[in-house]
Amino acid sequence: MAYLLGCENVHLEYPTKKVFDSVTLGIDEGDRVGIVGGNGDGKSTLLALLAGSVEPDDGRIMRRGGTTIHMLEQTDALNPNATVAHSVVGDVPEHTWASDARIRNIIRGLIADIGWESRIGELSGGQRRRVDLARVLIADCDVLMLDEPTNHLDVHAIAWLADHLKNRWPKKSGALLVVTHDRWFLDEVCLSMWEVHHGQVDQFDGGFSAYVLQRVERSAAAETAEQKRQNVLRKELAWLARGARARATKPKFHVAAAQALIADEPPVRDSLELKRTAISRLGKQVVDLHDVSARFGDNTVIDNITWHIGPGDRFGILGENGSGKTTLLNVIQGALNPTSGHVKIGTTIKFAVLSQHLEELNELADLRVREVLSRYKTRYEFDGKEMTPAQLLERLGFSAAQLSAYVADLSGGQKRRLQLMLILLDKPNVLILDEPDNDLDIDMLAVVENLLDSWPGTLLLITHDRHLMERVTDDQFALVDGKVRHVPGGVDEYLRLLDARKDVPVAAKVEKPKTTESASGLSTAEERTLKKELAATERRLHTLGKKADEIRAELKAANPSDYVALGDIQSRLHAAERENSDLEDAWVELSEKLT
Repeated sequence: MAYLLGCENVHLEYPTKKVFDSVTLGIDEGDRVGIVGGNGDGKSTLLALLAGSVEPDDGRIMRRGGTTIHMLEQTDALNPNATVAHSVVGDVPEHTWASDARIRNIIRGLIADIGWESRIGELSGGQRRRVDLARVLIADCDVLMLDEPTNHLDVHAIAWLADHLKNRWPKKSGALLVVTHDRWFLDEVCLSMWEVHHGQVDQFDGGFSAYVLQRVERSAAAETAEQKRQNVLRKELAWLARGARARATKPKFHVAAAQALIADEPPVRDSLELKRTAISRLGKQVVDLHDVSARFGDNTVIDNITWHIGPGDRFGILGENGSGKTTLLNVIQGALNPTSGHVKIGTTIKFAVLSQHLEELNELADLRVREVLSRYKTRYEFDGKEMTPAQLLERLGFSAAQLSAYVADLSGGQKRRLQLMLILLDKPNVLILDEPDNDLDIDMLAVVENLLDSWPGTLLLITHDRHLMERVTDDQFALVDGKVRHVPGGVDEYLRLLDARKDVPVAAKVEKPKTTESASGLSTAEERTLKKELAATERRLHTLGKKADEIRAELKAANPSDYVALGDIQSRLHAAERENSDLEDAWVELSEKLT
């Protein structure tokens, strides 16, 4: 593969921080690199160095002659007085760009809903982001650098972008560098990973799943002191390795090696035990929606929904931007009265909402973090252990020194974690999370997921991070055309549903169905039968998963010198894993038939 660009012995230091110390990297044609690291560790600065917009203090940046680079930065420099058309295609004549199928596909995939002659200054932040992304993608280049490209994109747009990047260049040509906290996106698009930390850049083969595996392997081999971080990663790896996703991901993610590393790791959460605990805290009724509609003028956002949300349910809510997800959450918690229908909320329900914004912390801005913590009890129980608020905050990545910082001076990610902790200290029994991944890096997302695994209540989640969605929730529902629809196949089924819906002519979409066929093309009876089979398969998967965990525990406790017993246990474990694999394949087939 031909060399495109890189850096040699690069050193960069700011007055208060050493950003890079003797870093050497190379980028060849065909490279697809995901860049991860903590907030403030230098991911964006690394892109700027390689792009040439930041000069190193020492070392050199090398670039092959004629190599072209285009970069999407976190903030755009679009002219607010310019039109969308001029911002995207510039002065190129319409007959030129309109005859290019690649350009038409980018415009259709990212900005079809934005007026072509609209002024940039009239657009929302999310619309501006998509316009800037379209502008960058339309240009031909050898190296494409994207800094947080999935920000403000919904799940469907993120899937489109991943597909575009995978097919943008022929194999072993072009190069991609992407900074993002979206772990699904990293797995889909990237063939290698760079981790930026403590002035260094560590390189890993494979996508995000392989990166997690290699980090655990390195930690296990070195027996590092970062035991807390390793435990969180092992839990993340356990979830990645035991799901159907593990077999579908890139070959660098060796499932057998992963299974060996997490043999004694329990499932990420015991859903049945959490449900039993939730029932004891909430009773049998949480929220019931009966024939609920919500309209704003002539716009129907929620259309005659009947939905039962029970104790311990962990539901993810999918939907395009503007589909009404936040409105639905407001109706569920009683913050918005429906136009028609009835919402019944259990008498013991205590809601807590982690909103997209941080206004809840405004009244605490002039207080130090430790002053905020002093308002709460000294001891709380989390995950079966007693913890002080300061210890919980430490678990969420705060250092002792940061406890003396003013709330107003915290970064966006620190404010988000403080906001979550204060919500949990209030002991709600229904937790509503609206885009909780904003401002959090990958390691902190894993910590938050770990914390939520032991939270015994009802959880409702909106996020465009599909890894977070599928990791934290047990069931996903799609809000499409004002209706709530269960999608047993998760985000993949939701995307297929959207694609099928967009292929239907507009007139057909509003026409009432004249048959008893479901959206999947099955009769009502056929769909009911398949749903029963799917539910039975899910129960068998759960039972078999517990059985496999018990066998792994037996293997761990066995006498290592008793080879006969060890062989018998290994044989039973392999049989359980094969059966589990077959069941997962059957589950996928049933899910596809229902879509």
